[in-house]
Amino acid sequence: MVDFDRVDEQLVHALQVDGRASFSRIAEVLGASDRTIARRYHRLRETGAVRVVAVPSSPRLGWVDWLVRIQCAPDTAVAVAATMARRDDTSWVYLTSGGVEVTCITHTKGQRAPLMLPRGPRITSVTAQCMLRAVAGTAGWAGRTAALTQEQVDRLRIPTPEYDVPLELTAQDQRLMAELAKDARAAYPSLAAATGMPESTVRRRLGELLRAGAMYLDVEADPMLFGYATEAILWMSVAPSALTTVADALTQHPEIAYAAAVTGPTNLFGFVVCADPDALYDYLSERIGTLPGITHIETVPLTTTVKRAGTLLPRR
Repeated sequence: MVDFDRVDEQLVHALQVDGRASFSRIAEVLGASDRTIARRYHRLRETGAVRVVAVPSSPRLGWVDWLVRIQCAPDTAVAVAATMARRDDTSWVYLTSGGVEVTCITHTKGQRAPLMLPRGPRITSVTAQCMLRAVAGTAGWAGRTAALTQEQVDRLRIPTPEYDVPLELTAQDQRLMAELAKDARAAYPSLAAATGMPESTVRRRLGELLRAGAMYLDVEADPMLFGYATEAILWMSVAPSALTTVADALTQHPEIAYAAAVTGPTNLFGFVVCADPDALYDYLSERIGTLPGITHIETVPLTTTVKRAGTLLPRR
């Protein structure tokens, strides 16, 4: 763990609003010096506590996301998780259920494209549920986006994507997005060197891809920085007539980092973060457990985070 105070919280929130905002612009909004903000960011980035990454927008690119659960023998789960984490088409890889299950999100280029999943004698079960719609957490987990005032957010906010912009990814676009998945705040000269494009082209194309909604910028940050030590996945069975009502309620819960409607017997899932197991109990019994229409909830604790949204980086 690293030292993490109120200024750091504001910095993370600012980056969630605009991941490529300059240090001077963030400093102006926060009332701090450029040097302070730059120093804070580099300290968090170099220790691996915070990273800004570019995430492809699957619906805009014609991709379909799948929520995958892989149950393994205890001596196999770590290796399976590592294998899935190395795949470019897979993100949010976790070890769950005491280390005998791997949960991840992977995508295919279209719903009819084959979903390549691991097989082997030590893998006991594999299920894949198609993700129909994200319903909460799409603008950043509320637990980490409450440090700025609305006026500060408005000063940092960038224009909304122009989804009517023609979108056709080139090989250079794919190389650029691959670099941004490692570090979305990489300097233009570095991106130009990595992609073989002129710096002016990189600058223009990055803006076009963001405006077209081909990707968005996300902040990877350990919830423990914010005092949340317990993470879990909730697999919920919800009456179809209550699905929208429950989804709307989840958007108001700061414990929900992300939630989506999916196919299958558990038609809604959510990543939940709480201070400790006792707080998770209170959330289940007093908040989510009181929502009408939920007929069943399976709570699966996350034990190890292997990969988040961005490209898996070599260990330091």
